Amino acid sequence: MADQPAFTLTIDQNKYLPVDGREVHAILTVGSTGGITVQAGPAEAAEVIIVDTSGSMSGGKIREARQAATTAVQTLRDGVNFAVVAGTQKAKVVYPGGDGLIKASPATRAEAARAISGLSARGGTAIGEWLKMAGHLLSAHPSAIRHALLMTDGQNNERPDVFASVLAAWSCKFVCDSLGVGDDWVPAELRKVAEAMLGTFDFVRNQGDLSEFFRRLTQASMSKTVADVSLRVWVPQAATLKFVKQVSPTLLDLTGKRTDVNPLTGDYPTGSWGTEEREYHICVEVPPGQVGHEIRAGWVKLVRPDTQEVLATGNVLAQWTEDLAQSTRINNKVAHYTGQAELHELIQDGLSARAMGDVDTATARLAKARQLAAASGREDTARLLEKVVEIDPATGTARLRRNVDKADEIELDTGSVRTSRLRKEGS
Repeated sequence: MADQPAFTLTIDQNKYLPVDGREVHAILTVGSTGGITVQAGPAEAAEVIIVDTSGSMSGGKIREARQAATTAVQTLRDGVNFAVVAGTQKAKVVYPGGDGLIKASPATRAEAARAISGLSARGGTAIGEWLKMAGHLLSAHPSAIRHALLMTDGQNNERPDVFASVLAAWSCKFVCDSLGVGDDWVPAELRKVAEAMLGTFDFVRNQGDLSEFFRRLTQASMSKTVADVSLRVWVPQAATLKFVKQVSPTLLDLTGKRTDVNPLTGDYPTGSWGTEEREYHICVEVPPGQVGHEIRAGWVKLVRPDTQEVLATGNVLAQWTEDLAQSTRINNKVAHYTGQAELHELIQDGLSARAMGDVDTATARLAKARQLAAASGREDTARLLEKVVEIDPATGTARLRRNVDKADEIELDTGSVRTSRLRKEGS
């Protein structure tokens, strides 16, 4: 017997708009908890573990990567279909060989560990080729919870258009979590992977921690029990759904991933689920209405695309009022996550300007980000920002620090997509 999650959907918003108001904002909190017991075994799962074995991985890095991949294999539960892929300028299945996956068992895990022990570092880096191989392997298991774990320490050698075409072809076909090791990789590249594959990307600052990252991400993958859930959003005629974004636990823009159900309704993929909670921000533009008139500005459903089963529903409302106290009140959750998105944009803009030598823009953006991080309780981000931009305590003038550790910059960049939850009053 296995627990399948029961889903809940709650909506936080201020429905009141001024007389000429058009934009309706709402935060959707989606939760899943084990609550429905079904007569079944664990969910079917398929896992591909991708290890960068390019030349830059020589020495201690390849040793740590071998240990990490072995840890991931050992974390797989019995019955999970899996493969291990070595990535250079091409992708090679080092276990089980051939073009398929194999079920995890004590015997196959031991065989995989022996194959992993023979990995060596040579060649280039073509992340798109690795993802293509993972996609082909996982596509043979369409009903499974499909997941890839990818690590790299270097810059992608593929042409940008080639990489982009691979991401577009495999977008949302499986979830991929990525790890960057050391300080010679480009966060923007793994960010693209995360955005296309509905996954995460993170920075492994100390290569000795790689095994723990692999173990934790594999455990998280093993905890998933539903392969795919979509947010199905309806808006009325003459209204426009401006965006759908995941805002917790990480920032992820789903707007461009829409699949039309009908002219007024679209599905937005959220990936696989276990017992967890995520939050989404939607914005609907509606035509102005009469004072006192209430409309349904959006109708949200959680849907399993494979069965069309509706798991939960909720309404986004709009009502026009002349009462300024009502129409100017910003919902706490909406305000909080709008601030979190602004913090991310400030950091990204500031780091980009710094890389291009635009000192004035970089200083202004990063100084503002530091203030916002401190005000919103993001102490971890504020500490990292202090390593990049300093404030003169006497004059309040901000200036960029001259010598910034590359690892500190990467950690700030990758960490900017993570958000903090809204603190409850009194906590």
